[in-house]
Amino acid sequence: MYLHQFDYIFAFGLIFAFLDAWNIGANDVANSFATSVSSRSLTLKQAMIIASITEFTGALAVGARVADTIRTKVIKVDRFEEEPSILMLAMACALVGSSLYMTLATRLGLPVSTTHSIMGGVIGVGIATLGVDGVNWGFKGVSSVFAAWAIAPACAGAFGAIIFLITKYGVMKRSNPVKAALFTVPIYFAFTTGLLTMLIVWKGAATLDIDHWNAGQIVGCIFGVACGVALLISLILVPYLYRLLALDDWQLKKRDIIYGPLLFRRGPVPEKPAGYMTVRDYYEGHATANEAGVVAIASSDRSSGVYDSEKNHNTGADAVIASGSDKGVTPADSPKLDAQINPKHIDSYDGVRAPKAPIVGPWYLPKNIGIRAYRGFFHGVDVDVVNAQKEKSVLAGDLNAMHALVQRYDNRAEHTYSYLQVLTAATSSFAHGANDVSNAIGPLATIYLIWSTAELQKKTPVPLWILAFGGAAIVIGLWTYGYNIMRNLGNKLTLHSPCRGFSMELGSAVTVVMATRLALPVSTTQCITGATVGVGLCSGTWRTVNWRMVAWIYFGWFITLPCTGIIAGGLMGIILNAPQWGNAL
Repeated sequence: MYLHQFDYIFAFGLIFAFLDAWNIGANDVANSFATSVSSRSLTLKQAMIIASITEFTGALAVGARVADTIRTKVIKVDRFEEEPSILMLAMACALVGSSLYMTLATRLGLPVSTTHSIMGGVIGVGIATLGVDGVNWGFKGVSSVFAAWAIAPACAGAFGAIIFLITKYGVMKRSNPVKAALFTVPIYFAFTTGLLTMLIVWKGAATLDIDHWNAGQIVGCIFGVACGVALLISLILVPYLYRLLALDDWQLKKRDIIYGPLLFRRGPVPEKPAGYMTVRDYYEGHATANEAGVVAIASSDRSSGVYDSEKNHNTGADAVIASGSDKGVTPADSPKLDAQINPKHIDSYDGVRAPKAPIVGPWYLPKNIGIRAYRGFFHGVDVDVVNAQKEKSVLAGDLNAMHALVQRYDNRAEHTYSYLQVLTAATSSFAHGANDVSNAIGPLATIYLIWSTAELQKKTPVPLWILAFGGAAIVIGLWTYGYNIMRNLGNKLTLHSPCRGFSMELGSAVTVVMATRLALPVSTTQCITGATVGVGLCSGTWRTVNWRMVAWIYFGWFITLPCTGIIAGGLMGIILNAPQWGNAL
């Protein structure tokens, strides 16, 4: 039985749920991938392609579990059993309040929590309809979410710091960091894929028929996938990286990775052209101590594998100090750099972009309309996020001085973690899609279920098309406007590099996976920010983190819940108490 008299509520719910999910993509997903793009492990286009796949898959596979929390556990829905249509209206108002506030915040470039936003909206309408007692303030309701908001950044920061410290002292500061990095790559790949598998099979996938699996099957699946991936990486990726980094094979092509162990039988490496870069400089464009006019906090001898800014007086970026051959590493500001960048990888170098062809002929020609539409939709893909992060602002402060205090590591060892960061970015994105799609489709699911059944059902599964609807809107939001948030984060918080970005993303992913398993709608914004701060503190001292930007982000989180609550609750109160024709005084 459909409540066709309330078709307009369902229509408004669809519109504002889409807008809310669009803002999740433009704001929250951008938060997650700002780390990968800022460290130069991924280009903006690569990040968007990966996010499109993993966000959508995560929303479909695991999103229903957390959606049920947003839908039924924040307010006492049983109080609406006599008039379920009022709950429809309440969820629509919550979506209006959340989406409007998120749109404003995204336009202003303020990274806020969409979890806070929709929770504030639901709490606001709950108070407007049922009063303060109508909200589940107990630990099984809102309080558990409040607790997660406080705990999530700290946990993510701790996990990120632990992972980075293990990487820092176990790999980057070893006498031969490249060898140590090659040894740890399969281990980290196994751990990350095991984590992703755990998210899917550990009673997290409400849309998959695996609830009947026993503990042995679950553990076997997790360890089986992890060990299989470790073996695959050892046979395929490690030989390629050994040839590229340890032997400095400048003639190696990306497609040669398919040869796996056969690469060990490849002939000797010919002499490399002078100034030729086998791998890029991941610290390119970031000031060193000499350039910024400050003294670096940490320096070490040649056995540490760390840049020593005081001992090395090369012009511009300091040379990498590492045992073994350094032929594959060139100072970032070498006069030969621009001419010797490997042309096969030119797309991965920021600031090197082919000029757009001019549009010829009248604007109304179908071809020109198509070109303009394409460029308008994909405008965000062409934005140089890394360079945009260097723009001066009150919140940015002296980025050169902050970046100069951060230790620099061997670029060849950093390069190994760029591959790992692709996996951690995908894992974080999958976990994000699983957790945050509920922010938009949780209220929409309530609206649809009441509209289609005319009754209140607590345990009805979230329809698959609603999960797909939310996932698609998230992807569209990222592609069209995600760059705006990315350029306000990343290197503006602390200096990013692949090993740091990998630690940040994996620390955040661990926290989000745990929260999703416990059905806690934690803020992925808080998780990635907490992980970024934790890793930043381990990069030097407290001065290696932009605390002004951190305070601004926390301020945005603080005002989000009351703002959306006031908007949604005020709108709900006005509608419920508005004069009606024939019943007015």
